Amino acid sequence: MPDLFSRQPDAPLAERLRPHSLDDVIGQQHLIGEGKPLRVAVEGGKPHSMLLWGPPGVGKTTLARILAQSFNAQFLPVSAVFSGVKDIREAILKAETALQQGHSTILFVDEVHRFNKAQQDAFLPHVESGLLTFIGATTENPSFEVNPALLSRAQVYVLQPLSAQDLQQLIDKVLALPDYQGFAINGDARELLCNTADGDARRLLNLLEQLLRAAATRRLNELTPEFLAESLGAQIRRFDKGGESFYNQISALHKSVRGSHPNAALYWFCRMLDGGADPRYLARRIVRMAWEDIGLADPRAMQIANEDAATYERLGSAEG
Repeated sequence: MPDLFSRQPDAPLAERLRPHSLDDVIGQQHLIGEGKPLRVAVEGGKPHSMLLWGPPGVGKTTLARILAQSFNAQFLPVSAVFSGVKDIREAILKAETALQQGHSTILFVDEVHRFNKAQQDAFLPHVESGLLTFIGATTENPSFEVNPALLSRAQVYVLQPLSAQDLQQLIDKVLALPDYQGFAINGDARELLCNTADGDARRLLNLLEQLLRAAATRRLNELTPEFLAESLGAQIRRFDKGGESFYNQISALHKSVRGSHPNAALYWFCRMLDGGADPRYLARRIVRMAWEDIGLADPRAMQIANEDAATYERLGSAEG
């Protein structure tokens, strides 16, 4: 019986819509579709250690929970942000207790790349002995951030950002809920919302929940692009200075220039500036492109790039 004086927090929309089976998951069909690795593992009934690598909000934690449920295993979540060796030892004790009772254990470590070498090594003997199945989630390249010994014992699965079609399905799922059946979102507003979410399901759901509450307060039944712009304000794209996303985006800028796609080059350039990249770093990269990628095709490119970089050094933002 609940305590009369205690109150449970209202779960956010992202938590209420968390899938409970592989069939409910939107996106990641290259992993959970028919004949794909995670679907085959569930159907075979044999769990294996793995690393789920992908950007935030694409379903890493959700997949780990579904796998534990599918294998009828004890699910022990550990966050590398808040936990240490002591928490790992406690999880090992729980796994040993579960084994005595005939249950297997899946140990899920979120942000595993934040654990140091000693903490990551603490998993090794228990993974090797079969006491537990290790599932790690990371937003960084495991080849660089996870110990080779642990990496060799876990299969790496790459999760992709959700496509616009996936995000549209998620919007439909929200509007089908009893609380939101009286609302509608027109086509342009849907596209704007999907672009703002940037492939992140959690971000989409949080934004949509915020918008629907604002619409209910103002007694509006339809969400329009104008209402979205007014309610959301400035939204920052996904960007991680010095992380995997950073190098993916600068690589995209290089490839756009090399492939002679000016619109794509401008998109990646503006996206990195909008996300907080150092303009001086981008200036150095552009000078490099002028030499390596353009070269003699337009000898003026080097001169223009150098002059632009020098102008920014002298004036700084925003004139530069």
